Amino acid sequence: MRNFLNYKLILGSSSFWRKKTLTELGYTFETMSPDIDEKAIRLADPKELVLALGKAKAAALLSKINEPAILITSDQVGVYNGEIREKPENKEQVFEFFKSYELAPIETFTSVVVSNTKTGEQLFDVDIAKVYFKPISDEIINQLLEQGNVFSWAGGFAIDDPLLEPLVEKIEGSKTSVNGLPAELLEKLLNEIKL
Repeated sequence: MRNFLNYKLILGSSSFWRKKTLTELGYTFETMSPDIDEKAIRLADPKELVLALGKAKAAALLSKINEPAILITSDQVGVYNGEIREKPENKEQVFEFFKSYELAPIETFTSVVVSNTKTGEQLFDVDIAKVYFKPISDEIINQLLEQGNVFSWAGGFAIDDPLLEPLVEKIEGSKTSVNGLPAELLEKLLNEIKL
């Protein structure tokens, strides 16, 4: 784990899962929430989309940081059979998403953007993982809807949710990537950025 000396480490996200990953990696950090209209950025390529969103989040926060800091921003979409899936918009879409996951895996495209506020350097990349689910019952979907979290998750799911965890058949790629902040990619970028 890199020591950032006189730099503050800032996570530009309010995501529980991203905070959990960064904490588990052993970093001390602050959080800031970027207030951007994600729907205003539309790109057909999922890799380009999550990079554009991650960079837009960084741009929104960089103007508010007046000290040497390393800012981490990220974005994620799910991709199912070539179709980009963001956060579901209604109950019907939640059912549609979960029923389709029985038929084919869902891929997660997750960007990591690391910015140095002092030098202006910005490093970024995208990590891709794939999740295979077992059949998900209507009862489980209704319980997830009652919790309400499905509307804040790309693709409508979080693999560590106690209701969904037992229904994950396998993951190709890293679990932290599926959770919204790929640890290996993050560590690589944090080690490469110049201080």
